[in-house]
Amino acid sequence: MPLEARQLAGGYSDRPIVEAINLALAHDEWLSLLGANGSGKSTLLRLMSRILKPQGGVALLDGRDIHQLSPTAAARKLALLPQQQTVPDGLTVHQLVSLGRSPHQPWWQWELDAAGREQVETALHWTEIAHYRDRPVVELSGGERQRAFLALALAQGPKVLLLDEPTTFLDLHYQLQLLELLKRLNQQQGLSIITVLHDINLAARYSDRLALLRQGRLWAVGTPAAMLTPQILVEVFEIQAAIIETPVGIQICPLMAAQPESSGLMAAPA
Repeated sequence: MPLEARQLAGGYSDRPIVEAINLALAHDEWLSLLGANGSGKSTLLRLMSRILKPQGGVALLDGRDIHQLSPTAAARKLALLPQQQTVPDGLTVHQLVSLGRSPHQPWWQWELDAAGREQVETALHWTEIAHYRDRPVVELSGGERQRAFLALALAQGPKVLLLDEPTTFLDLHYQLQLLELLKRLNQQQGLSIITVLHDINLAARYSDRLALLRQGRLWAVGTPAAMLTPQILVEVFEIQAAIIETPVGIQICPLMAAQPESSGLMAAPA
């Protein structure tokens, strides 16, 4: 498995947000983390990406404890697109994307080598922003800016890409455009992906599996069809919903708020 959590626990200060998480990302898989606000989705992503140090358990990148790897070694295999990015003042799109090659070059080498230049051009091509290469990042629209930072992550040449709510603040057009791009990279380039998403229907449409979190615990994990059942939707999201078959796969139509049933006191097997 390219990325795996074993009994992973952690949070902020001494207070754990997630506990005893066992979850593995398969090669060429798109896995989405879903759950209500405060369920621990983003915290789990940060623990698995080396940003947060675990309070228990371990995150394994290609079978090695990711927190025992150097930042450079980890960045050669894994890239993270956070929910909010700091936009460097005055940096062009090409300069931003070129920063993705930093893990592959000695610190004293400023110019990209041939392989680095090729990877940057490939990332610009994949994200369809090559024509913006000389434009300052601060002048880009929200969707364009998100693609620029995605290109930065792809320029690292990672095997695994983690994205924390990548569709936040994007209108529906740009949401679909970004997710279609990720699906092409997943299918054509063999990129393994974990996303944190709020939109259940988008997650079901694009993901191979869904991992559902509730109150810091992994409630259940499986295919969208297996996870999006009336009982699980009540237990995890506290909603009653109709399950609909559509041309893009199974989707839900929320009907009303609900309270977890007594049967939801025990977590489903993950």
